[in-house]
Amino acid sequence: MTLHTSRLILPATDRELSRQTGWVRAHWEALADHLLDSLVPYFSPGSARVVLPGRPSRSGTASDELEGFARSFMLAAFRIGGVRGERCEQLIERYARGVANGANPDHPESWLRLTPRSQQMVEAAAIAVALHESREWIWDRLDTRAQEHVAEWLGGFIGSTTHDNNWRLFQVVSEQFLASVGAPYSQDDIDGGLDRIEDWYVGDGWYSDGDGQNFDNYIGWAMHLYPGLWARMAAATPGAQYEDRLKVYRERLALFLEDAVHLVGNDGAPVYQGRSLTYRMAAAAPYWMGALLDSTPLSPGQTRRLCSGIARHFVQHGVPDERGLLTLGWYDTFLPATQQYSGPGSPYWASKGFIGLLLPPEHPVWSEPEDSIPLDDEDQVRAMPAPGWIVHNSRHDQLVRLVNHGADHAPPTEPEGVEPAGDAHYNRFAYSNHAGPELADHAPAIDNLICLVDQEGRSSTRGRIRRLGIGTRTASSWHKAWLGTEGPWPIETTSVIHGNWEIRVSLVDGPAGALVRSGGYAVAADSLPHATADSPASSPGAASSASADVLAGTPASPAPSAVWASARTSDGLQSSVIGLYGYTAAGVHRGLGANAFGPHSATPYLTAPHTGEPAVLVHAVLLTRDALAPQALAEGIDVAVQGREITITLPGGDTEIVMLGNR
Repeated sequence: MTLHTSRLILPATDRELSRQTGWVRAHWEALADHLLDSLVPYFSPGSARVVLPGRPSRSGTASDELEGFARSFMLAAFRIGGVRGERCEQLIERYARGVANGANPDHPESWLRLTPRSQQMVEAAAIAVALHESREWIWDRLDTRAQEHVAEWLGGFIGSTTHDNNWRLFQVVSEQFLASVGAPYSQDDIDGGLDRIEDWYVGDGWYSDGDGQNFDNYIGWAMHLYPGLWARMAAATPGAQYEDRLKVYRERLALFLEDAVHLVGNDGAPVYQGRSLTYRMAAAAPYWMGALLDSTPLSPGQTRRLCSGIARHFVQHGVPDERGLLTLGWYDTFLPATQQYSGPGSPYWASKGFIGLLLPPEHPVWSEPEDSIPLDDEDQVRAMPAPGWIVHNSRHDQLVRLVNHGADHAPPTEPEGVEPAGDAHYNRFAYSNHAGPELADHAPAIDNLICLVDQEGRSSTRGRIRRLGIGTRTASSWHKAWLGTEGPWPIETTSVIHGNWEIRVSLVDGPAGALVRSGGYAVAADSLPHATADSPASSPGAASSASADVLAGTPASPAPSAVWASARTSDGLQSSVIGLYGYTAAGVHRGLGANAFGPHSATPYLTAPHTGEPAVLVHAVLLTRDALAPQALAEGIDVAVQGREITITLPGGDTEIVMLGNR
């Protein structure tokens, strides 16, 4: 296929209306138009499919081509609806033609029929949403036969089954659209889906995406988004009863946003955690939905501040690419960040992040000046008991750090024998908005994990997370460590947050002769991060920095010692781990092509030999842009261990007592 080049041209920044981001509605419209215009060369002759380059998904190319159409149609619908169709004639004609041809079973480009649990169910929901939000300009202008074809195609949902997670909401919105246009539908399907998500509500505005501990961006861009969209459809359906549910959804969304405002840096970078991260700007969806439903604790200026920050962040990092396309990755193409269901059209669920365009230009989110978000003004620490997180953010270096003792994406029922292997997008002890987990299949999992490593080089991972509690600045959990089929051995960890630092206090069981390895954040860049590791002068000499790992070690000793390792990127992002009790050696593992934030990555880690008896280990974890020497942090924190009671004295005399053995 010919390479099409398309350069994004944005209006001049407006620092009067938007003093932090410079973005106003014109920037959003320009970005939306650029994304939509750049797709034109990839439309099929009948406009019913978008044939994008890239790795196909497991669902096949016919599904992928439907996906490209459906997800971009959502963006087109928001663009059309927000300006009442003005100057959108070509967009309206293109998607109206595509809908008519795709729903026509006799057309060469007809869409795949809806079958139980099929990917096309996802795309059907996007089409239903888009048809509702552009109803006056597309649906109402389709001829009767085309409308019948669409209703028949969407009718494949009626009485069918979906996956038992956010997919239930795809059926809900699709059948509610059918109800709103007088087509056959099942009220039982709608009520059943809405009732089912009640089982997943865990409080404080949070849902799990299905049974288990499934907490990530899906909560904002699916579990809160679709109920709001359903309510908008129900309001357009004669006789529909929706007010009671809408009241509940509005209350929950407002609660959720009180937490979610802390999941984005003041540079607009959202936390890199969870699946389907290639949707990128979709992270803005819940903030816009709060404004659409008038159910937000944020001011209009704060809402635009957050959402524009997110969109601007990705644009500044090369999104979309030189063709004007959204690729499979985070910034650039990076397939390990995707899932098997991800196809070339999948990233166009970024469309959800443009739902704010439905708010007319005169709405306060567009007309009022930007307001500061909390992180613009001061550092933040916020406990989120529902997902099992503590988020601690620093204003000056724009870093968000999410400490995870609750989200694991493990199967809801515990299998016999070996634990689930764990998903790197969920099982780490910490995530950030400027650092991501290592995702190479061929390399050991080190970053933000506490593992057992046996003499054969096998390492354990963190599968199911078993919660022990969460406070204002502490969170605790334990997990089972397996070495192949041997195990399990329990590893219990408490995280103590002190400003921008995290101190991990662990009780580790394991076999004699194994090694305990504790990793910090992996940092990545276009160039090789600088790596150092050090120990007291009595240690054996460190290995050459030219080796795969930079290493330093000390004789085995439970006494505190300045064992540390550090990695720093060329732009000053530093990851360090500092042994405060029990660790005897340190190193930095280098990766290549394993991280969404750059081709060259480095992860500092600590190790300690295991005697076969439960061992107390304490270390500090640091992610910062400050030039903070790890040894200074080691000297500034005192750790006293009495059995399983650990007293941590922090700089300034602040003390935290951790009791281990609580599982």
